[in-house]
Amino acid sequence: MTPITEVEGRRLALSNLEKVLYPATGFTKGEVLHYYATVADALLPHLRDRPLSFLRYPDGPDGQVFFAKNVPPGTPEWVTTAEVPRSEGPARMVLVQDLATLVWAANLVTEFHTPQWVIQEPGQADRLVFDLDPGAPAAVAECCEVALWLRERLAADGIEAYAKTSGAKGLHLLAAVRGASSERATAYAKELAVEAERAMPRLVVHRMTRSLRPGKVFVDWSQNAARKTTATPYTLRARAEPTVSAPLMWEEVEEVTEFRGPERLVLRAPDVASRVHDHGDLLAPLLDADRAAPLP
Repeated sequence: MTPITEVEGRRLALSNLEKVLYPATGFTKGEVLHYYATVADALLPHLRDRPLSFLRYPDGPDGQVFFAKNVPPGTPEWVTTAEVPRSEGPARMVLVQDLATLVWAANLVTEFHTPQWVIQEPGQADRLVFDLDPGAPAAVAECCEVALWLRERLAADGIEAYAKTSGAKGLHLLAAVRGASSERATAYAKELAVEAERAMPRLVVHRMTRSLRPGKVFVDWSQNAARKTTATPYTLRARAEPTVSAPLMWEEVEEVTEFRGPERLVLRAPDVASRVHDHGDLLAPLLDADRAAPLP
């Protein structure tokens, strides 16, 4: 029998709780739901008012993995949805506004991906993002070096950057911005990516061309486009282990560049739950409108 639980007054049917989703560690679907419930206070503010793109992996990362942007079939009527403009025509998408919706969405087994704008102002950037993706033999240590350069460069323009793991191979840099369209944010991010390549030509590439990327860090500026989404802070990823796109302290990034333990930047669900308990949300400043900076 499918278990029924009540979350904030909403009745939810939770399925296959004993199913192993991460075979490398035996991490089950029930543990996935427990993780999201544990970090909900930190995660929900980063999801609020942002149309959700689902990257679903219902049979684990070795099964079918697929994107779904439209409201899924069978979505409860109490889940908040919104019409979102798209180049191919408007679409209706889910907004995760509360714990009950978060648990419902997590039960679908999905990564959470969101844009750099909120539904009240589609295409008006309130976030700037850089996705640092290493091409082997480059790895996370090289990403950390690039992240520190970008942090200083952004600071020179009055923009405060924060780091998180991608949950995969690299790092994400985030900053709160205001007064800019997604087009302007994309153009600015590209300018800095090109500048980084000029400053560190042996380490950085700003173009996506695969043949250019071995041994370098691709600074992906394109995720600032209005149509693009990025893994939301605290989302689990569809990887061999239950790794999380988790906030970092800059001290941790600096330590890796000094060759002291890049393995620290592989953060799994139990690690992240403990970090949130100990430190709260390290990305909370992104939610403070008074700290959002204008683009130069």
